[in-house]
Amino acid sequence: MHALTNNTLEIAPRKTMRGHTDQVRGILHLPGRRSIITCSEDGSLRLWDLESGAQIGKDWREERNNGAVFTIALSPNGDTVASGSDDGNVRLWDVETGEVIAKWTGHTDWVRSVCWGANGQRVVSGSDDGTARVWDVKRGNTVLTITTGSQWVLTAIYSPNSTKIATGVHRESGVKIWDSKTGELLATLKHDYQVWSVVSWTSDGERLVSASYGSVRIFDTATWRRIAILEGGTFDVYTLCLSRNGRLLASAPDDQTVHLWNLNKSIPVGPPLQHEGNVRCAAFSADGKLLVTGCDNNMVYVWDIYDILKQAGFEDLLSLPNVSVNGISPKTTLISHL
Repeated sequence: MHALTNNTLEIAPRKTMRGHTDQVRGILHLPGRRSIITCSEDGSLRLWDLESGAQIGKDWREERNNGAVFTIALSPNGDTVASGSDDGNVRLWDVETGEVIAKWTGHTDWVRSVCWGANGQRVVSGSDDGTARVWDVKRGNTVLTITTGSQWVLTAIYSPNSTKIATGVHRESGVKIWDSKTGELLATLKHDYQVWSVVSWTSDGERLVSASYGSVRIFDTATWRRIAILEGGTFDVYTLCLSRNGRLLASAPDDQTVHLWNLNKSIPVGPPLQHEGNVRCAAFSADGKLLVTGCDNNMVYVWDIYDILKQAGFEDLLSLPNVSVNGISPKTTLISHL
């Protein structure tokens, strides 16, 4: 087996989706369907057909609200989308109707990150007000507020068993790990520069992947020690996306590319995926065969990952264990956003 590491082979996207009128900030795959949902700074969520690349139905918008939507996450049962916006609110959307079914207030600044707990009863959100809030989904109220001591919480995400929350914050060189019930600070994972994106623990909960300027770092969650560094060049790494089996990683530095990595061996796989804008979000399909990316040029791109892995001799990276990640069933996949 070998890895293709040169830039001589340029890979074209399988599909390009056009329709958003501002930066695309979030992507998720719907379980059991060949469709995705995206969110954008144009204030909309949109449903797309993966095969044709066409938008399905009308834009999802809340009446009288056109503010930017920075983040989306799918509930474990696949029925509800949580979103975070520049008005400081967290909203829940019904997947079948595209309508808002709940709106939670409490944050006083932009909401940059949302993540569901494993049982679907909690959502954690991260905001530019410097806090991460844990919400009771049924009641719609805040049950825990974590004051990070930093300016902006760019990412807040649950561990697979929902006992911990990881936050990445603005102007701070590290990831903080918190007890999800008490809000106690458990550990700080140091970086040389500020952290832009925390992906998740791997499905077995044994590793955490995070990114900052020029590199991606992998930590052992038993000791919180760094076990590997993936060098990503001389640009901020804004977006990370981990396949459900924890073997394949996509990283997007701020240079209009996406890099694929064999996470077990910490080596690159295939040439960079060239884009026409900086990548702001990415999501693997449930089987890992497709990667969808969203950019600051308002476009969404679909990439054939299976073909890339086949050429590199790494088809085994797509084998799927029967496990869940962050409470999401094996029919769905993770998202990444900033």
